[in-house]
Amino acid sequence: MHVALLATCLVDIFRPTAGFAAVSLLEQAGCDVNVPAEQTCCGQPAYNNGDITNARILAKQVIGMLSEYEYVVVPSASCAGMLKQHYPQLFADDPLWRDKALDLSQRCYELVGFLHDVLHVSDFPVQYEGSITYHDSCSSLREVPSTQKVRTLLASNKKLQFTELKDAEVCCGFGGTFCVKFPEIATSMVNDKVANIEASGAGVLVSADMGCMLHIAGRLKRLNKPIRVYHIAELLAGMTDTPGIGDGADSIATSEETQG
Repeated sequence: MHVALLATCLVDIFRPTAGFAAVSLLEQAGCDVNVPAEQTCCGQPAYNNGDITNARILAKQVIGMLSEYEYVVVPSASCAGMLKQHYPQLFADDPLWRDKALDLSQRCYELVGFLHDVLHVSDFPVQYEGSITYHDSCSSLREVPSTQKVRTLLASNKKLQFTELKDAEVCCGFGGTFCVKFPEIATSMVNDKVANIEASGAGVLVSADMGCMLHIAGRLKRLNKPIRVYHIAELLAGMTDTPGIGDGADSIATSEETQG
């Protein structure tokens, strides 16, 4: 299979390891993977904030860039949802680009959905042995549903001790620019999420949307919680021997000094 990985802005800037893990999983399953160098933002922030003009400009660039690939895989439910659900809506009044958007939509998959629905992979090189819990992003619940698919993949690895989060379907408070516009509400929501994560007893939180993970991991670190956060691709690819999100050398030292 000739696959393009749309790495996403947040993976590219904040957690390249998640992108490398996604490539590793796809290649182990026999895919020929390319990460197009000319990829840019998919246009979701502009679209969500009503800037339709620039959202269309970005969407046309992405659609053209990905036109020759058999499949397009995205390690983010929100960005995958943009390509699959919102691109056709974005060009509803433009038949030519609407058809191109629909074609891309049919070839586009969120990473978990692609592993489960297309590749039918169940054997992963998971290295972590211990308790984990999982955060379902709003997009993975509603735009490109993967709730049960994730749990099927996790259940195939007997090393993992999986515990469901209380109120797993509730938003963490990130919501793209929501957390910037309404920081007090977003902080209250992520505090509830952190309390439920801690109550699960898990040592590791896993998710598939980098925005949620940055939001939750940031709050965990500010509250000096020892729980590590990884992208689902990192867990499945056996790449949890690296620091979790927000657990760089400086943050670990700061946490230890604070606790000491």
